[in-house]
Amino acid sequence: MGLMSKLLGGDSHSAEDYVELDIDDFDADAGTASMQVHFAEISETGDVVDIKDAVYDGDIVIADITRHTTTDRTMEHISDELKQVANEVGGDIVQKEDDQIVITPGGVGISRAKLGR
Repeated sequence: MGLMSKLLGGDSHSAEDYVELDIDDFDADAGTASMQVHFAEISETGDVVDIKDAVYDGDIVIADITRHTTTDRTMEHISDELKQVANEVGGDIVQKEDDQIVITPGGVGISRAKLGR
């Protein structure tokens, strides 16, 4: 059974039955959404300000931290700041492997289990 069949919960369809979306062609009106997902890159401590602002505004941030190692003192400081923000807003924060941090506002939790397991 192919991935598409697994995702759709059956095996009566083939991949040819579905249209692949080109993300750049998709134009939803994100301005009307009550919550948005932002992607960020943390290359220095100053990058944390925009992330904190987004979370305080009620948005979710997925931050790329590949420029730092998890044992880097700068990364430890950044993690502490972001944990404090998540705590202050009643949100959640998790590090995905060594390359991403996901931080959410209040009322949005992050599951530590993968789907389907």
